[in-house]
Amino acid sequence: MKKRSETPLPPYFNLDPARAAARIGQPIDTVRFAKAAAFSKRGRDDLLKRGLSPEGKKHLRKFSTWEICRYLIPVAPAHLGRVLKSHPDLPQGTGTGGTKWFTLEETLRLRDHFASEGAANKEYRPYRPEGLPAKVVAVANFKGGVGKTSTAAHLAMSSALDGYRVLVIDLDSQGSMTSIMGGKVEDEWNTVFPILAKDYALHLAEENQVRAARGEPPLPIDETISEAAKTSVRDVIQKTHWPNIDLIGAQLNLYWAEFQIPVWRMGLRRWPLWDALTSRLEAEGVLSDYDIVLLDTPPALGYLTINALAAADILLVPLGASFLEFDSTGRFFDMLYSTFASIEEGENASRRAAGLPEIRFEWDVVRAIITRFDANQQTDMANLIQAYLGDFMNAHRQEYTALVGQAGEQVAGIYEADYRDFNRETYVRGREAFDRTYAEFKEILIGCWWRDQAEQERAGQADKDGKDG
Repeated sequence: MKKRSETPLPPYFNLDPARAAARIGQPIDTVRFAKAAAFSKRGRDDLLKRGLSPEGKKHLRKFSTWEICRYLIPVAPAHLGRVLKSHPDLPQGTGTGGTKWFTLEETLRLRDHFASEGAANKEYRPYRPEGLPAKVVAVANFKGGVGKTSTAAHLAMSSALDGYRVLVIDLDSQGSMTSIMGGKVEDEWNTVFPILAKDYALHLAEENQVRAARGEPPLPIDETISEAAKTSVRDVIQKTHWPNIDLIGAQLNLYWAEFQIPVWRMGLRRWPLWDALTSRLEAEGVLSDYDIVLLDTPPALGYLTINALAAADILLVPLGASFLEFDSTGRFFDMLYSTFASIEEGENASRRAAGLPEIRFEWDVVRAIITRFDANQQTDMANLIQAYLGDFMNAHRQEYTALVGQAGEQVAGIYEADYRDFNRETYVRGREAFDRTYAEFKEILIGCWWRDQAEQERAGQADKDGKDG
């Protein structure tokens, strides 16, 4: 008769305290953090090199005729070949045989050619009304790990492939977006910090003019504020390896802004700290240089995030299909209400007393996007979230695929991945996950522009009717 084997105990029973004490090592002092940071930096640099050229810069790969004709320009491969043959002044690509490879700059030139010479009923360039500013898009949620940076990066890349000019602003001091975009940021003076400081400096200068007229002593202007006053937004914008994506990067010292902004506000109560980024982008004409400004925010509702939310025309809120992320996102919306309603109430009380028009925060569109979706396990929860959030929800749920995973390991976006590294089906499926997200985003974008244009035309007609009357 065989002896029945006993069911093993769970691993948390019969642990030896002495052995446990030996394994945890000596207590940790602050110096050990510096060593961990140094090791992490070395590892981070090694990982970044996987996506960098030998000279230490990221380069965007070339695109094949198959990709161009399927994803970028609505032309048949045979027709593209005939156009290239009859127009030797156009980029001819590289490679032999039926497949040619083109840089994105060359692809944009081809798109311009078809837009001017091609069929009138095809969309060679994306919709963009003239005379209207760029749309500012904030990607935000104060829960980490929900896919904010990944969503923002892929929307920037898909918009660029579609022909839009994009400015990405990294407001997260972790700098993940900056790494994806290959940015180099030496210190906080190459981030949005001096831009926010400049807005404070300008309000401080106005206040001192008023105080001088009253015969009062001026408020002090320190060296940081004086230096920031000389900085423009364009001073901190850097080019990326994408020809139509520019970047304002981030690094660890940007977090200093979270401590400095409230100090400035205490020194000058009338400074609208939430409006600093908006006012600088508008006043310095940056919104005329781009079609889309994408703001990647930190996982917290601090002063940098508040600036992003106040600047945004479109707010995208990524979340996973889980109870905890749904719960956290609901609290995020609650905090948005509390924060901006409080600003409105405080500002409008003083504005009413001064006979000034009241302020009111407003967003063109707000959408929650389910990310990292697994249809086999999360469909019921996703349906529940959809039912409760209703028209706040995107219809498409962004699936997690092998293409997304590998691109993340290589510090790159899926649009930077070479389809030859996958089988064709995996690549197409991976792209589709973000192409559909971009399609919904683009529909929101062009709908907002269309509405703005219609309102502009109505206002112009009303002015004309008033003058005629």
